[in-house]
Amino acid sequence: MIAQPVVTGMQGSLRSAQRVNRSMTAAAEKRMLEWMARRAPHWVTSDRLTSLGLAAQVGAGVCYALANWNRLWLLGVCVCLAMNWLGDSMDGTLARVRRQQRPRYGFYVDHVVDIFGAVAMMTGMALSGLVHPQVAIAMLIAFLLLSAESYLATHTLGLFQMSQGVFGPTEIRILLVIGNLALLRSPFTQLFGHTILLFDLGGVIATAGMTAMALITTARHTAELYRQEPLP
Repeated sequence: MIAQPVVTGMQGSLRSAQRVNRSMTAAAEKRMLEWMARRAPHWVTSDRLTSLGLAAQVGAGVCYALANWNRLWLLGVCVCLAMNWLGDSMDGTLARVRRQQRPRYGFYVDHVVDIFGAVAMMTGMALSGLVHPQVAIAMLIAFLLLSAESYLATHTLGLFQMSQGVFGPTEIRILLVIGNLALLRSPFTQLFGHTILLFDLGGVIATAGMTAMALITTARHTAELYRQEPLP
């Protein structure tokens, strides 16, 4: 499976959308993924990598839920995040290297998998006792809003935004790993003299950031579409 962005017209015509990735790790990650894809054994396929990515994200949710009883399960979350990166990031690269692109199938499946995986992981996080459920739900809603805007922009503008500024999926995984390791020491932090859950603080910041990015990109893309299709 390949997550090649596509734009379809009224008659089902298909063209590739422009991929935009300006994240901090984008250049190095691209070189690493292509190196790995060219050396991957034949039995490693794009569909199997996609399945691995989903299973790993579901596994991360399960490990978060189990961390309610033992925080050492957070190490399992870190392993699952690494496996999710491998499956989610390499499936499209492998398809391109092997010239096995399936644009519509790949775009649809890859993003449906992202949605279900995010729901699974945030559900586990809400059950972990390390963040209030309301914060986990808010993060999920903000993620889904940002994702929906990205999918609509891909269809209407032919622009697939893979990152927001210098942050992309890989940077988010790295921040989660750092946060998980910090939780092993203590789930709490100090803010203005008050003791709060570390992931509550991080979750509120993440929710605010994703919501702001969704609003900004929505305004920018609406203005661009208005310029492209002015009133007669």
